[in-house]
Amino acid sequence: MPRTTPQPPPRPSWENGWAPDTSRTPGTRRLWLAGTLALATVVACVTAITAGHGGSDRAAAPQPTGAALDHGPGLLSFASPATTGPAGPGKDESGPPTASTHPSGSPAASASAAAPGTTAPRTSPSATRPATSAPPDSGPGGGATPRSPLHRSVRSVNYPDRYWHVSGGYVRLDAPAGPESRGDSTFTVVDGLADGSCYSFRTADGRYLRHRDFVLRADRGDGSSLFRRDATFCARPSAYPGAVALESVNYPGRFLRHQNFQLKLVSYQNSDLYRADSAFRLTAPLA
Repeated sequence: MPRTTPQPPPRPSWENGWAPDTSRTPGTRRLWLAGTLALATVVACVTAITAGHGGSDRAAAPQPTGAALDHGPGLLSFASPATTGPAGPGKDESGPPTASTHPSGSPAASASAAAPGTTAPRTSPSATRPATSAPPDSGPGGGATPRSPLHRSVRSVNYPDRYWHVSGGYVRLDAPAGPESRGDSTFTVVDGLADGSCYSFRTADGRYLRHRDFVLRADRGDGSSLFRRDATFCARPSAYPGAVALESVNYPGRFLRHQNFQLKLVSYQNSDLYRADSAFRLTAPLA
């Protein structure tokens, strides 16, 4: 008969060294779950109430009538451009004349295109120049693109008794004296050598007026691109009625002006003296 060894009875838990955790309140996890559920319920109720009020407000808002839809402003509305008249010689301006010539390419057309009472030409909101009107004798062809060479003399605005005059190869402002002086103050106005919408001035002996070292002189053409650009000037509106400012093609922002009666290419200056010195009228030929 096999021999069995009786098993000892299980020992109580406190005899094994285990004791319940008394540091945590019983039911803490259930309390957290209950609190979270209550908070979610409150948030859902508040959201539903808010949505209900918003829908009722939108439903009660008056709808625009047909007239308002037809005549009211759109999502984006723009103010109509302001119009300004021509500025006088003494009016202070903030930028150089920047309006391009009329497609016909004549100084008269560019001046008449910006007639008094219309918006002045702009390149930016801060670069506005006054408009001018063209006199009968300003510009070759009276506003039409020259189909054949036209003879003109160029008179100063602030020295109306003086004209462009070739003397010693340079261009000065001089008063006409005798027939030879009048001939040297008469030029053939042709389409610009570098830009057909602008102008070049040719003397009676076939030379062209061009700037070199920023001084205007009469030189023989050498066929180079540099010469063609140096001899091309674009007519821009002037602050003086019937006058134009002549801007260099290859030095934008530089205009012909007289200093000590010498014609030079000078950067624009915001002064009345500069605007007067750089304003010229193309008149009937002296010779």
